[in-house]
Amino acid sequence: MKSVYDDLHDVVELPADVRRVVSIVPSLTESIAATHPEKIVGATDWCTHPADLDVVRVRGTKNPDVERIRELVPDVVVANAEENRAVDLDTLRRSGIAVWVTAPATVPESLDSLDRMLSAIIGDEPPWLSQARAVWSSPYDGMRRRAVIPIWRRPWMALGRDTFAGDLLSRIGIDNVFGESGERYPRFAPDALPEYDVVVLPDEPYAFSPDDGPEAFAKPARWVSGRHLTWYGPSLVEARELLTGQLA
Repeated sequence: MKSVYDDLHDVVELPADVRRVVSIVPSLTESIAATHPEKIVGATDWCTHPADLDVVRVRGTKNPDVERIRELVPDVVVANAEENRAVDLDTLRRSGIAVWVTAPATVPESLDSLDRMLSAIIGDEPPWLSQARAVWSSPYDGMRRRAVIPIWRRPWMALGRDTFAGDLLSRIGIDNVFGESGERYPRFAPDALPEYDVVVLPDEPYAFSPDDGPEAFAKPARWVSGRHLTWYGPSLVEARELLTGQLA
């Protein structure tokens, strides 16, 4: 056994050779499966990448099937402090299952977090992680714009302070108008917004589309890939170029 620390600085006891992983975060599922798919034995219904992933499904991030996870006898469950409920993670721990929790709020933190997790589970840094570091190593030096970034409708909610997606957008010249909000996901009214230049509409968690969302705003709206905006993993390799193009 080896003792390692997750993003919450909790000690996680892992076998020297981790062979069975249950992931209850889509981006972490993709991060492990991109190089070692054989290690993933269970994942959520929302774990859509890679597309050919054939594993036992354990429901969603907010309502994982804890009993089904127990039956899979994982060496570790990988989770996220925001996406998953503490009560579910505590239940797994009480069952004697190791739980690794990630909690990055910036792009650099996500890369370091993935490095620690993958080093503990896989033992080496996958090529895509090195590529992602290179992609995000250069600063943005172009024109900046102010944006509203809705994440939900009915009620309207947007990205607020200290979010991974907000930090990512800032690195391609998009400043969040709610970045100094007292809340991470403040509610807002489309007709009572701070001054802004553009609306960024991701297709998840709410499935905004060119026909569902832009009509509520007076300024131009851009529909973007939610996976590239909110996931941290292999998607970061192409996220900078893709989102820059979508927000042009």
